[in-house]
Amino acid sequence: MGHEHGHDHGVSAETAIRPLTIALTLIVGFMVAEVALAVVADSLALLSDAAHMLVDAAALGMSVWAARLALRPAAGRMTFGFRRAEILAAQANGITLLVLGIAIVIEALRRLSDPPAVDGGLVFVTAAVGAGVNVLALWQVAHANRENLNVEGSYRHLLTDLYAFAGTALAGLVVWTTGFDRADPIASLLVAGSMLFAAWPLLRASGRILLEGAPEGLSPDDIATALRGHAGVENVHDLHVWEISSGFTALSAHVLVGREEDCHRIRRELESELHERFGIEHTTLQVDHTAQRLLWPNR
Repeated sequence: MGHEHGHDHGVSAETAIRPLTIALTLIVGFMVAEVALAVVADSLALLSDAAHMLVDAAALGMSVWAARLALRPAAGRMTFGFRRAEILAAQANGITLLVLGIAIVIEALRRLSDPPAVDGGLVFVTAAVGAGVNVLALWQVAHANRENLNVEGSYRHLLTDLYAFAGTALAGLVVWTTGFDRADPIASLLVAGSMLFAAWPLLRASGRILLEGAPEGLSPDDIATALRGHAGVENVHDLHVWEISSGFTALSAHVLVGREEDCHRIRRELESELHERFGIEHTTLQVDHTAQRLLWPNR
């Protein structure tokens, strides 16, 4: 027997599409300009920043695609629709942050031993403008629901990009005013650290959902105790609680009630309790009388 409380799970995906699309347009527009400036100035630092923005643009594009996919209704073999596409996008964002962070560390260490000549003035001005564009993109994404892991992944990408621009601008200023070329790789190491720091919680949260672990802040033991404590309930087993996507928690369990109890009434009461006390939207409870338990001793 199942129950799902009325809730439009597509709302967060739908409201995410517009701000993510605007942020994507801003990032791609500046990235093209930055590549042109990097070629004119023969600046590897700016070209690296442009490559960073290319990864961000890919992450944002994936986020928009996943948000649109999540709006598709459940049909055919996809009985939960495509809501988990957003979780896959969030994990891909976390992986790209991790890989890019490691790549920047390797490149920064190489530059420390052999620093390239950098046009500090052009780097400083371009990075300062890039930081401004990034703030506008961040402002757009911040308007979306950041409880959605897909949106949070894009937000973290843009935030680390802002750190990258700040570090590049500072490094450009130091090179410009002092001629200390190693300022560029030192700043890159700090940026890489922020990227690795942003990647870990994103990978952990998306990994937990894909492995169908219990949602953060929900204890299966506490839920089982609450169900067993309900009047008329004699036992609860085969309890599973997991997330379909961000904010959409599901639960299934086998509940045994006393012989004389109204199993339908108890099921409705348990569903209401699960929704009100634990915020669980989708419940599937199989409720049997204890006498029926004898028919399936191995179940």
